[in-house]
Amino acid sequence: MLVPLVVVLLVLVNVRGRGGDDAAATGPAEVSGATADPRGALPPVQVDTPDVTPAADLACPVLMGQLPLDIAGETSRQVQSDSPFAYAWGEPPVVLVCGVEPPAGYVVGGPQTFIVSGTEWFVDTTDPAVFVWTTVDRNVPVQVRVPSTSDSAIPTALSPIIATALPYVEPAPAPAR
Repeated sequence: MLVPLVVVLLVLVNVRGRGGDDAAATGPAEVSGATADPRGALPPVQVDTPDVTPAADLACPVLMGQLPLDIAGETSRQVQSDSPFAYAWGEPPVVLVCGVEPPAGYVVGGPQTFIVSGTEWFVDTTDPAVFVWTTVDRNVPVQVRVPSTSDSAIPTALSPIIATALPYVEPAPAPAR
């Protein structure tokens, strides 16, 4: 008989303690200060993007939802573009755009193609300032623009993410433009 009485008293004390004057006096915890921006302190980068196609509108959100805030030692930064399918990291920025045109000049199995962690890339090095990596084996091409002063760490780190986020398609020659 003593045990049920002790349990009832404990319940009453706990209920009274939660709703008593002490709770009203302390109120909710106060929080001050600004929330940290998960994208780092770098200024936004302007990114030119193509019009969003229906295929990109279906596929790219899956990829964009898996992109990390930090990759290969670089912190992401805000992007200003006409498409929600652009992302950037670091300074100088490495810029990803999902849903681009297939790369001009791509030849299946050509010398500028590389397979990295299940993703096949065509790398255009004609611009001495920027190397343009474009996937050639996904249902929508993804382009990663890497300053020539940087290494290939970010495209390499992105390869398995792209391979799991976007469906594979057999690489085909670039259409004539």
